[in-house]
Amino acid sequence: MTVATLDDLLAERGGVRGRRVLVRADLNVPLRDGRVADDTRIQAALGTLRRLLAAGARVVLASHLGRPKGARKPELSLRPVAERLAALLGRPVAFSEACVGPAAEAAVAKLRDGELLLLENLRFHAEEEKNDPAFAKQLAALADLYVNDAFGTAHRAHASTAGVVPFVGRAVAGDLLREELEQLRVVREPERPLVCFLGGAKVSDKLAVLAALAPHTDVLAIGGAMAYTFLLAQGKPTGASRVEPERTEDAKRVLAAAREAGRELLLPVDHVVAERIEAGAEARVVKEIPPGWRGVDIGPESAARYAAAARRARTVFWNGPMGVFEIDAFAKGTETVARAIAESSARSVVGGGDSLAAVNKLGLGDRMGHLSTGGGASLEYVQGLALPGVVALEKR
Repeated sequence: MTVATLDDLLAERGGVRGRRVLVRADLNVPLRDGRVADDTRIQAALGTLRRLLAAGARVVLASHLGRPKGARKPELSLRPVAERLAALLGRPVAFSEACVGPAAEAAVAKLRDGELLLLENLRFHAEEEKNDPAFAKQLAALADLYVNDAFGTAHRAHASTAGVVPFVGRAVAGDLLREELEQLRVVREPERPLVCFLGGAKVSDKLAVLAALAPHTDVLAIGGAMAYTFLLAQGKPTGASRVEPERTEDAKRVLAAAREAGRELLLPVDHVVAERIEAGAEARVVKEIPPGWRGVDIGPESAARYAAAARRARTVFWNGPMGVFEIDAFAKGTETVARAIAESSARSVVGGGDSLAAVNKLGLGDRMGHLSTGGGASLEYVQGLALPGVVALEKR
């Protein structure tokens, strides 16, 4: 990686003691009844925060939460995150009702060495997502130094991820961002065979990464609803499954790219189908999806083929479940693939919220090589795209 890191910053003469350090983290966590429902992303930020606090920095923490679209929405306040963060750190966490302006500046001014302040949701301001220079300057005014530790938003050119960088005295990558880039580089430069599992609902959401990986990976295994668009492109029956007819030509191009590069592209050869996507619905295993029935998971024969590919791999990348894993009867394919990856000796990288949820549901997190905190960012990085949040640090 060609960016300065937190290690570099802490090793510099004078360090960070007494200095205001703006940390952009990804604390976009689910809330339920005003409390944090899953603190995985908060826990991922703890390493960088603890190191800065121990070194005497005055930490100003910033994040977004949800999609308030530039409006202040109380249900998307970061206050519950401050409460959970304080519990995890075992120390008080101050909270500012504003993220820029006089109120935020006054809150920062109260910080002492080794203390932490969490700013309110950045996306309460439309200027954040617009990467507005004036808003970026207001953020920069709160700090002497900047640490980007938000890999999950590194693929967005927002004020807090890219725009702020030219206006601060020093800008570096935090431990989480550094680790993510190092781990994901193994997919760009893999030990072969490289096996990639891609699932999800829509081909259109992952067309770019499908096109990039088809000639690059040794085996590309496709699951989830987007597999049915590929089957439709091959002229196979898909019943009432979710498909994108307008994407069949794109699917054909992905299939051709894999074939021309001599790569193996796996599609389901059997299916779990149901008439309704709900718990308790009748489910069947079929070779061909009949009219009126929907594909809800890859079948056992397909799952076995996918699992065998995982066991042969030296590098594995997985993004997206193989079926509607939230419903137990439709989760067997995802579970089979997840357990095969966990048992494989391959170096594995798992990304995407649904994939991580499946791993956590199965209790396999500690058996995976790397759990990426950024689904969209990881997809863009493995296909070779530049991440604006990283590019901004490289320019510094």
